Amino acid sequence: MGLLEASREVALTAMTSDEALMLEFQRGSREAFEELFARYREPLYGFFCRRLESRERAEDLAQDTFLAVIRASSRYEPRALVRTYLYGIALNLVASERRKRVRNAVLVEGGSEVAANADSDAALWVRRALERLDASEREILMLREYEQLHYSEIAQLLRIPVNTVRSRLFRARLALKIWLEPEKRAHGSGTAIDAAEDVPARPREGEV
Repeated sequence: MGLLEASREVALTAMTSDEALMLEFQRGSREAFEELFARYREPLYGFFCRRLESRERAEDLAQDTFLAVIRASSRYEPRALVRTYLYGIALNLVASERRKRVRNAVLVEGGSEVAANADSDAALWVRRALERLDASEREILMLREYEQLHYSEIAQLLRIPVNTVRSRLFRARLALKIWLEPEKRAHGSGTAIDAAEDVPARPREGEV
C-alpha cells in the first residue's frame, strides 16, 4: 500500500460525518462504503428484527438496504442525513415485505422484541402492547425509541409535520404505559417488565 493510499484510509477511518463518507463513496471510494456498512449494518439488522418475525429475513433486508444504496448512490444528495436516507430505504423494504406477508397470510405474532428474545415474558408483553397501538403511532414510537431518530428525521421519513410526530409519540407512549401497568403490578417492581418498559410516557428531558 502506497503512502498516499494509506493516508487516505486513515482519513476515512477518522471521519465522523456519514455524509462525507457517502460523497466519498459517490466518487468511487470502496473504503468509504465499507465504513458506512460497518456503522449501520447492526442498527439496520435491529430495525428489521423489531418489525419482522424472521432473523434470516432481517439479515437479508439489511443487506438489500445496502444494495439499494449502491444502486442509487449517484442520486444521493447531502441535503438529507445518511441515516435518514438509509431508514427511508429500510421502511420501504419493510412495507414491501409486509405486503407479501399479508398476501400469503403469514403475518404472525413473532416480530419485534420477541424475535430477539423469544423466551422473554417481558418482551412478549411489550410486543403485545405495541401491537395494540395504531400503526402510525407504533412506527413513530419505534423510530424514536429504538432507532433513536430525531423528531425532524421522523417527520421527513414519514412526510408529516413535526408537531404531528410529537403528538402521536406522546399518545403512543401514554397508551403503552397504561397497557403495561397491569403487568407491572402483577409481577412487582424490579422485574423484567421494568427493563422491557423502556418507553417513557412523557418526553425525555431535552427532547424538542
